[in-house]
Amino acid sequence: MPVPSNTERPPENSATGVDRPGSGSVAVVTGANSGIGKEIARQLLAAGFTVHVGARDMQRGRAAVDELGGGARLLVVDVTDSASIADAAAHVGTLDVLVNNAGINLGSEPAPETTVDTFRRTYETNVFGVVAVTNAFLPALRRSAHPRVVNISSGTGSLAWSIGPNPQFNHQTGGNSAAYRSSKTALTALTVYYAQALAADGIKVNALAPGLRATNLTRGAATSGDDPAEAAAAAIRLALLPDDGPTAGFFSWDGRAAPW
Repeated sequence: MPVPSNTERPPENSATGVDRPGSGSVAVVTGANSGIGKEIARQLLAAGFTVHVGARDMQRGRAAVDELGGGARLLVVDVTDSASIADAAAHVGTLDVLVNNAGINLGSEPAPETTVDTFRRTYETNVFGVVAVTNAFLPALRRSAHPRVVNISSGTGSLAWSIGPNPQFNHQTGGNSAAYRSSKTALTALTVYYAQALAADGIKVNALAPGLRATNLTRGAATSGDDPAEAAAAAIRLALLPDDGPTAGFFSWDGRAAPW
């Protein structure tokens, strides 16, 4: 099965163009007890999904589930712990949408000032965690008639934007947040490889650059970032892609194809 180019634009309103309704569908969202992840869970619930709200901390996860209400299910999962991932996957029989949202940003230092331990810990969550979670949930995804995987990446991981005229990410920043940004570059690449490997199974895999959002992920973002719900809406478009929609794509929150 050929893999469509990431130059394709996802449908403007996939919620109305999707081949299936959300009602009765099941989603897993990692890192869903706050920020963009919680907003993604909220919007999937509104679309009729049962949503497994992934959280490392049971208490915080329970608070999020209580806030989100009916259809939300607590899924305690630490994406850096193989036993935790296996236990979480055992609780999900059929999975229609997997959103790999869990991520960390441990500092804003450029590469020469970033320790190997910071790189290792960042990749453990942002890259290896996505691999481990995706692989663990593949059997459940393969049971779905319309399986979708959405990886929450970052525009800061775009190599083109890092060396181009984009004032937010280019060389004028001195290559800051090297561990975080390079982990997202790796995640976007993995999105392509998973999409290619899973195309024959009908599993569409795409990555999203959500933009700077009012979350606790990045220093200062909580006060200077935009509404997480806007980024969540973009993730929902990718989660509800019709069967002729794109795969192996990297999309900005506004629906445009983001450069690699």
